[in-house]
Amino acid sequence: MPASPPRRIEVTPTHLLRDGAPWFPVTGEIHYSRIPRARWDEVLGHARAGGLTTVATYVFWQAHEPTRGDFRWDDNLDLRAFIQAAANQGLEVIVRLGPWAHGEARHGGFPDWLLDLPLVPRTDDPAYLALVTILYAQIIDQLHGLTHGEGGPVVGVQVDNELYDQPGHLATLRTIAEELGLRVPLWTATGWGGAQLPENLLPVYSAYVDGFWEDSATPWPAFAATHFRYSTVRDDLGVGADLRAALDASTADGTVAEEHRFPFATCELGGGMHVAYHRRPLVTARDVAALAKAKLGSGSIWQGYYMYAGGTMRVGPHGTEQESQATNYPNDVPTRSYDFFAPIGEFGQIRPHHHLLRRQHLWLAADGAALAAMPVHIGGGSDDPEELRWAVRGDGRRGYLFLTTYQVDRYPLAPQPGVQITVDFDDATVTVPHRPVDLPAGVSVAWPLRYPLTDDLTLRSATAELLTRFDGGEPLVVFVATDGVAPEFVFDGSPAVDGPVTAEAVDGGVRLRPTVAPGAGCRFDVDGVTLLVLDEAAADQAYRLPVAGRDRLILSEVPVRATPDGLVAHCEQASFRLAVWPPTAPPRSPAAIALEPADWWSSWQVRQADAGHSSITVESSPVVAEPYRPRPGGPLGRLSAPTDFSGAGRVQVTIPAEALDAPTTLLRIAWSGDVGRCLVGDEVISDHFWHGRVWDTCLSDHRDAILAAGGVTLELLGWDPAAGVWVDPSVRDAPPGVTLRSIDLIQVSRIPLTFHPSQEKESC
Repeated sequence: MPASPPRRIEVTPTHLLRDGAPWFPVTGEIHYSRIPRARWDEVLGHARAGGLTTVATYVFWQAHEPTRGDFRWDDNLDLRAFIQAAANQGLEVIVRLGPWAHGEARHGGFPDWLLDLPLVPRTDDPAYLALVTILYAQIIDQLHGLTHGEGGPVVGVQVDNELYDQPGHLATLRTIAEELGLRVPLWTATGWGGAQLPENLLPVYSAYVDGFWEDSATPWPAFAATHFRYSTVRDDLGVGADLRAALDASTADGTVAEEHRFPFATCELGGGMHVAYHRRPLVTARDVAALAKAKLGSGSIWQGYYMYAGGTMRVGPHGTEQESQATNYPNDVPTRSYDFFAPIGEFGQIRPHHHLLRRQHLWLAADGAALAAMPVHIGGGSDDPEELRWAVRGDGRRGYLFLTTYQVDRYPLAPQPGVQITVDFDDATVTVPHRPVDLPAGVSVAWPLRYPLTDDLTLRSATAELLTRFDGGEPLVVFVATDGVAPEFVFDGSPAVDGPVTAEAVDGGVRLRPTVAPGAGCRFDVDGVTLLVLDEAAADQAYRLPVAGRDRLILSEVPVRATPDGLVAHCEQASFRLAVWPPTAPPRSPAAIALEPADWWSSWQVRQADAGHSSITVESSPVVAEPYRPRPGGPLGRLSAPTDFSGAGRVQVTIPAEALDAPTTLLRIAWSGDVGRCLVGDEVISDHFWHGRVWDTCLSDHRDAILAAGGVTLELLGWDPAAGVWVDPSVRDAPPGVTLRSIDLIQVSRIPLTFHPSQEKESC
């Protein structure tokens, strides 16, 4: 991997700088040691296609030194290879060094042998620090030549995790790493829970829609609602509260006294949510996207997601390596699955919020540097669901108006009729919309104010969101209209306009309204700049990726990622449509490609017979299972997960050999019950605490064993409504016992689409 000259990265009190200019990174957590090495490139490719600029990853001590003195960096423990794979996708890396990681790992990631020694972990105990020094030396050796100062992708590290009352120890950890030769521009530590941090670590924060770590009697965590409002409060007192005896920085009224000496950076915006046995949240894709945008409207200058890609819990010398009540953790979590309902699932499934978040990330790629330097003004919005929630980020000359009527479905906000906001800038006042609009319930928007399209053309305001822009010979600016809100565009002056719009002179400018519905065909020209206004469905299909020698706008009905030669489409269906702008010649592919008529775009239909869904008939139905009666356990007396499956209902699932020919074959189970396990022989390859979602298991990862066994066995424990387990009210009325609604095989094909610059149409 060739080294490139490092670009100076600095932290100011308000934002990050790169080469002296504001910089807005977007980071997603991906655990290399929980994903098969063969899947790394695919997952990282989707992360890059999703708009990430950086990936973060834990280094789990227990995985790398299972036996004292015997370090492993092979197979999917090869940290160095993972970082290089990320760099090959154009991603930079934040390494979460530990020593303590948590991540729902056994003992927080500590190896068992460490806890048998006479020392005090997570302190400056010399015996502990001696072992940490050995661990850090091993990690830093893996990073040799890969750090930012050496022209590599590692731009930052985090020391320890969720350590709220040992600032001196955190400082010691940084000193140890630096004395071992580690040089990176960004040194971070988690700041939530009222954490006390040393001056030389950047606090990074969290925000979750819900939390499995809450008590089973909690309908919705009290602090979670604040994450759907615009607020200058950065802390979340709920995250990690089950592991803290007290919050030294919290005040009597439950708030945190915050001194904003650093910019507002996040590392754990909930990309989904894990489940525990006693409490099983049902976070939605729209929840995740709305929370992320609320943090942008609250002043975030670094978006970091946990998790961005799910994984599978490891198995080590002591069995499965998940945290549990057996290791004095308050909560029992699944033994294998760490899917987290992340944008990229445990087995590479692409979830709806991968698309919803990509829309935000494309905007940040286009204008995040300007947004990063814009302070926030909270205009309105309390815990009153009837009050309009709004904020402005602006630099005195231009900015963005944030509005939201979104909160989780169980606690919805009211629609807002007649919305109109007046914003004062240094030299002008802008009222947006020009005429009041009714803002529907369940939306979250960021509308541009005084946005420069060119040096001579300013978009005064719009009731549509910026998605991306292409400058150069054929300038294009792409917007997204919000469902239920008619898009308007108000320009300063009297620009030349051409296309399907109505024009109305207003206050020294012109107000334009498209006369065709937002979508792939809604475009018009203003002073030589083309504006394309997509609807939300089309925006969810929009990518910006390098194709045929340049960045292009892509609309794809299936997930795609970039390769050096073009694209790879991940397809669960027999055919899909793909459109590209600027137009280019058809790609070469083993799949059948048919040109479709399209104005302005190049558009094709791609047909692939090796993908699709098929149903499986199982041998035993209905499923008869004895009820599991959970008992309280662990330090907080929460319900304990079952370890005895002798009373489980058993279902034999025969897997046809030809079903395993696809690159990825998933077994998808729609069911209700309590806990399920999928076994090949005696090995548990997947488990699921039922919470209202389908249960996916990747058969391809165990192909040979499944072929030898002829299939898999499901062990299913029945649902007991009276057991006290918390599930979302929308699924809480599941019948007692086990209900097996369907079992499907999902065959996912990888379809290469090869483009070359020589294929590009001359009109481009």
